[in-house]
Amino acid sequence: MLNQIVDVLENRKIFVRTRKNTRTKALALLMYHAGLSYRKTSAIISDMEPFSYEALRKWYGKCEDIFHPQKQHRRCVAVDETKIKMEHQQIYIWNAIDIDDKTIVAVHLSTSRTSFDAMYMLRLVLDRCIEPPLILVDRGPWYNWALQRLGLEFRHETFGDRSPIEQWYSQFKARVKRFWKRFPYRSSLHSIKRWCTVWISIYNLLI
Repeated sequence: MLNQIVDVLENRKIFVRTRKNTRTKALALLMYHAGLSYRKTSAIISDMEPFSYEALRKWYGKCEDIFHPQKQHRRCVAVDETKIKMEHQQIYIWNAIDIDDKTIVAVHLSTSRTSFDAMYMLRLVLDRCIEPPLILVDRGPWYNWALQRLGLEFRHETFGDRSPIEQWYSQFKARVKRFWKRFPYRSSLHSIKRWCTVWISIYNLLI
């Protein structure tokens, strides 16, 4: 697992500067992904190779470029969304998961939950598919118009084949609770999307 992340960081040339060993950076990213804070991760690993929690925060942000799902044939994709909190505002994270290999293929953040947001998300999914897949959604009213407009085959489902995306959201929400159920003070929509994208990137590598 650790070696795989090291290989990805080196092959994608995520870090141009190499003051710190890539393996140290990969271990720190894994520990933070698992739920430790930047400060605690830095404190634990710094006995081996000192670095600041601010350095880790910057390393984590740079890993946004790891998320690069290949365009390929996908039989079935589940799409869903959930609320997350940014200060005193509710925002929405949309995700799509390949039912067969369990990888996240698209992510989108929005301040609203409308048919236009669903349309945008579904277009992201189609960009990662050679042919339109079967789309699994719940009965959220924002999906029907977008699915019909795009001419996609779809099925309403609550559990069953949609279980992988429900399981993913359970893990994601458990991690976000470490922020006391909202993202840190003065977070922006852009910074939250970047954080979510990195978290998804590492999640895809781990599965």
